Amino acid sequence: MEKEAIMKELKAYEERRNEFYKFLDEHIPQNADTGIYDFSGKVMLDAQKVYELFHKLDYQARKIRGIVFNEIIEKK
Repeated sequence: MEKEAIMKELKAYEERRNEFYKFLDEHIPQNADTGIYDFSGKVMLDAQKVYELFHKLDYQARKIRGIVFNEIIEKK
């Protein structure tokens, strides 16, 4: 696989990750001291949206795992 194609998949992963964390940042308050999400207020999230965003992120991660396996591990 060409370097450009690999970089494209890594960029897509970064975009999916950013999209997932943007959703969390918009819906879950963070502790001002630590920056960690604060679930003490029993925050309710749209489960379907969380699943949708996670699935996109996971799918992209699995694509990258395949690239790593094919391009690095198998070529050794």
